[in-house]
Amino acid sequence: MFDQDLTDLATQVLQAFERRGKMLATAESCTGGLITGVLTAIAGSSSVVERGFVTYTNEAKMEMLGVTPALFPDVGAVSSEVAREMAAGAVAHSRADIAVAVTGVAGPGQSERKPAGLVYIGTCKRGEEPVAHEFQFTGDRNNVRRQAVVEALTLAMKVVSEG
Repeated sequence: MFDQDLTDLATQVLQAFERRGKMLATAESCTGGLITGVLTAIAGSSSVVERGFVTYTNEAKMEMLGVTPALFPDVGAVSSEVAREMAAGAVAHSRADIAVAVTGVAGPGQSERKPAGLVYIGTCKRGEEPVAHEFQFTGDRNNVRRQAVVEALTLAMKVVSEG
């Protein structure tokens, strides 16, 4: 179902989390569950994947993750602020040690201020402040989503490896 490169990266993430005895939660908007999907395609992933939130709408982000409603008219759903709150909310609403969150414009539907390919990925380690990273991916909708999955998995592995 997923290509070998994605499966290999997901396997590395699972192994890194398992070695440290850590659990992962995901909060996904533009990736629509693909991060959780690639992780759970691997047998034994339940020892690491605590849960995944697919929060495609603003309402879902607020209801499921506790994202501050005022952020949407102020900075928009595709922003570092929302990515950070999504990641923090995923930790707060789960038993996971670490969360990764993705919000972005996979395309089409871009605006002048937020072009297709603009993606924010938030990470949060329980007990710490969340961090967000901005990316400008290229290609069509599927390519943007795939690149977001790769970067989210890479960031999750970096966070768990930091101790």
